[in-house]
Order: sequence, then structure tokens, then C-alpha cells
Amino acid sequence: MISTVLRISWLNLSRDRVAQAMTFLLPLAFFSIFALVFGSQARHEVPPVKLALVDEDQSAASRAFAAALEKEGALALVTKAKPREGSRDAAEAALDRPRAQALVKDGDVPVALVLPAGFGAALGRFDPPGTGEGARAPAHATILSDPSNPIAVPLLEGLVQKTAVTAQPDALARGGFALFEKHAGPMTPQQREVVDRWLSRPHTQDTTGPAAGMLVATETVAVGGGPSASKGALVSFFAAGLGVMFLLFSASGAAGALLEETESGTLDRLLTSPLGMGRLLLGKWLFIALTGTAQLTLMFVWGALAFGLELRPHLAGFAVMTVASAAAAAAFALVLATACRSRAQLSGISTIVILMMSALGGSMFPRFQMTDAMQRLGLLTFNAWALDGYVKVFWRDAPVAELWPQVLALVLMGAAFLFVARQLARRWETA
Repeated sequence: MISTVLRISWLNLSRDRVAQAMTFLLPLAFFSIFALVFGSQARHEVPPVKLALVDEDQSAASRAFAAALEKEGALALVTKAKPREGSRDAAEAALDRPRAQALVKDGDVPVALVLPAGFGAALGRFDPPGTGEGARAPAHATILSDPSNPIAVPLLEGLVQKTAVTAQPDALARGGFALFEKHAGPMTPQQREVVDRWLSRPHTQDTTGPAAGMLVATETVAVGGGPSASKGALVSFFAAGLGVMFLLFSASGAAGALLEETESGTLDRLLTSPLGMGRLLLGKWLFIALTGTAQLTLMFVWGALAFGLELRPHLAGFAVMTVASAAAAAAFALVLATACRSRAQLSGISTIVILMMSALGGSMFPRFQMTDAMQRLGLLTFNAWALDGYVKVFWRDAPVAELWPQVLALVLMGAAFLFVARQLARRWETA
């Protein structure tokens, strides 16, 4: 009897393609996506962090420091920028502080490093500020950061200290010997001869010795508006990611009413009325879009009331992104519903598709942790464009006019989805 139960269960599974995909394909797909993201990190294949470097000092020491930073595999230096609008110069120019700040604010780079005037002269000096006559302040640099990327700043702070050692090891050694003489007294001629002989020989950039400490004082400035570094902005990041994912689930569930109407015979009666399939789909799309708008609004309002999400200052951008996202999600849900034959099939297929889109599109973990290839692949999903728009609104304080790329992509996706859904629905008109 047990063998009979096993045989019947196997026959049921072999006939159910959706169940097969849920059982075997979905776990493999999720494993592959997570392995590509986090497995590459374990193999030290994390994509380099883009760094906008501004050298206001323009000394030999600061240029050597910049050259040492450029050799770091974890960084991808950006030292030039396109000319400002209205400029007659068509060539790229060296970055200055305002341009670097604009790159960070616009999300083109996650972090910028500014080497101020006097950086090179102070590099390699150990004296604390204000200690003794002629004491100089240590080298100082300013980090302009985008708080939406929490990895970039700690990485850069560590590499700045490392580079302070590797850029000019001889200057660092001279600074140490000078500090020794200041506090312990002048060296003897024999000691000076040994030191000069050591300093005159070529040195490699060896960082395997003891750590030199904080050789460069860094000040981190968050770029992107008032709330960019607040807890509320972080809440908005998760609200957008989860909100978009559950928007897709709820929209596909609502679109399943078409299949129920088909099974009950209601759809046939509607098609014989003046309503027609085209108007029926538009009515379904409008209802699902309005429901999705209400769902996202409720989530963000709850985030504002319970978790400090700053919704009021970003109300206009939030409204635009929410309407565009809900409209595109409703159209996508109609594609899923018109492509399926039953409610059970819709449930299985929508779960597979939505979870994969959410993983690639950034709803489950930030896209900046992915490789460049996976980030480009994520742009094929609905989630990536919606989340990029919400990040612009809540993290970068972008005005509504700057949301046009994301809104345009969502509108085009929505229009394409509606067209596909209308073509797939013709099977009910000819049945």
C-alpha cells in the first residue's frame, strides 16, 4: 500500500510543472543568486568601491598618496569629471570639492576623499596638534559619504591609514626619527650615520610590520540632505524594498480574480456585455493599482508614525514613485494572470517569479553589494527601478524632476505589460 501511495504521489508531482519548479528550480535559483553575491565576497571578488579623489594640495606627497590609493584593488578612483553645464571646455577636468560632492549626492560614487592644502607637508608627522614649539597638526582629509552604502567609509578609512604608510615610507621614517630626537635628544654622529645610511637605500612598500596608528585624521561628512544619515532614512530603505516585493505578491493575488471568474463562468457573461475584454482589463488594472497605492502608503505612513521615517519632507517624490510603482506592478500582475490556466498555477508561478525578481532587484539585499554584472542584470526587473526611485527620494533628497529615468522606465514597463496581457487574454475571447 505504501508503494501505491508513493507511485500516486510521484505521478501527481510529475504532472505538476509548477510544483516541480517550486521543489527543484526555485531553490537552485536562489542558491545561485546568493552564491554569486556572497560567494564572490568570500573569494575577495567584491566589486571595487568607486572613490572620487580631490587633490587640493597638489604637492609631490599628495600625488604619491593618490598614486598609492590607485594601486589598491578595493578602490576604483575617479579623478576627473565632465565639464559643468554651460562650460565651453568639452574635455574632462580634474575633480574639485563641489563636483565630488555632486557625484556622491547623485549616487554616481558612494564616497569621495578630499586632500586639503597642506596635506603633503603634514603627512608622516607624529606630533599631536599644539604640543611644543613648531608642532604641526597631523595630516587631515575629508570623506564625503553616501550613507546608503555603509561599507564604503570603513573600507576607505582603513585604506587611507595603510596608504599613509605605503605612499612615502622614507618620509614616514624621517618623521619618526625627528620625533625621537625631539623627545630623547639629538642622536650621536654614529647613530646619525646609521640612520642616514638606512634612509638612503631603496625601500619597498612593505606593510607587514607593526601598524603605524592613525597617521591621517579623517572627518566624515554625510552628503545627501538632512535626513540622509538618520534612522528614519534607513527605515525608508527597508520599507521600499519590502513594500515593492509585497506589492507584487498582493497585485498577483488580486489579478487572480480573472481566473476565478473564468472558472465560474462570470467572465463569459462579461464578455457578451458592452464591457468587452479591453475595458475589463483596464478596470482590473485600475483597481489593482489603487489597491497597491494604498498598500504602499499604509506601509510608509506606519514607518513614519512608528519608526521615525521622514515622510512629510519627501511627500511629492513619494507620491510619484508610489503611483508609478503600483501601476507597473498591477500591469505585471495581469500578465501573470492571463498567462496562467488556474489559480493554483498562478500562485506557484508568481511566487517563483516574484522571489527571483526581488532577489535580483534589491528587495532582499542592497544591489551595491552585487557585482557590476549582476547590478546590470537587476535593471531588467521591476524592483530595481522602483527601489532606485525611492532611494533618490529618501536618501538623496532628489526633487521630483530628477525621478524621470525611474518613472519613465516604470511607465514603459507598465505599458508593455498591459499590451502583453491584452494579447494573452484573447484566448478567452476565442474560447
